[in-house]
Amino acid sequence: MKSFTATEINDLLQGELIGNTTHTITGPEELKKATAEHISFIGSVKYISQWKNSRASVAIVNDNLDVQPDNNRALIKVKNADLAMAKVLEAFQPETPVFDSEIHATAVIHESAKMGINCKIGAHCYIGKDVVLGEGVVLYPNVTILDATVVGKKSVFWPGTVVRERCQIGESCIFHNNVSIGADGFGYRPSDDGGGLVKIPQIGTVVIGNDVEIGANSCVDRGKFSATIIGDNCKIDNQVQIAHNCIMGRSCIMAGHSGLAGSVTLGDGVIIGGSASIKDHTTIHSGAVVGAGSGVVGDIEAGKTVLGYPAQDSRDMLKQWVMMRKLAKQK
Repeated sequence: MKSFTATEINDLLQGELIGNTTHTITGPEELKKATAEHISFIGSVKYISQWKNSRASVAIVNDNLDVQPDNNRALIKVKNADLAMAKVLEAFQPETPVFDSEIHATAVIHESAKMGINCKIGAHCYIGKDVVLGEGVVLYPNVTILDATVVGKKSVFWPGTVVRERCQIGESCIFHNNVSIGADGFGYRPSDDGGGLVKIPQIGTVVIGNDVEIGANSCVDRGKFSATIIGDNCKIDNQVQIAHNCIMGRSCIMAGHSGLAGSVTLGDGVIIGGSASIKDHTTIHSGAVVGAGSGVVGDIEAGKTVLGYPAQDSRDMLKQWVMMRKLAKQK
């Protein structure tokens, strides 16, 4: 079990240690659940009152908050408690699952596949024809990488992930359980005789940049032609749908259950809230924010925040909600 003193944690964070504690810290925990062996976090005013009744021996605190140490309980003041928390969580992070051998005996690897040094391939994985895996790629059990796909170094694939043929994946990416990369886009047209639907072939690919993380059960469909593109450092939550020929800029965030219809374009740093849906052929420019549950049916200008269904400027939508509430009370 990992453990640290308050001084050691403060050295890691380069903060200001106020007060002291004799307790050794064995892990982080929220204020209400913490014991004397825990460190906790106070990132806003609403959590200050919980510090008094908490049993945590150490709390990391935003330096603009008025919080005092207690008997045998210390504070570490930092500029940003959320970012400091990330460093503490990393320090206490348990070891990842162990591979008894670098390539499990049950893995099926095509003779033409190329793998860099220090790759690890788990049980029942499949690596197809002409696949290229960069140095240090990790495939946990039951991962499938189909023909002519190229994967950059140090990317990690958790169990059940499937990457279809001819995809390109960058370096240091993380794909959580059951991610689907490169499935066919959803394309159909009514037949000439009106008797059914004709499937439109999806012959494009998927191109994913560096440092992209995609949550469990999310899907990124291949392009009808050309490519669906996800830029560097994008972070995608669980159960997200990204349809064919979408283009995401750098450092975009998509929260759970949100979805992009076909040929949507996101600029850099766009944030899509949970369960939001974006109409096909829509452009959301850099820095825009789409609130949770919103439905975007038209282009959004850079830096704008929108809410509602259909999505509108957040200030206008909030005013509408206030007026509707007042009208409801008058009845």
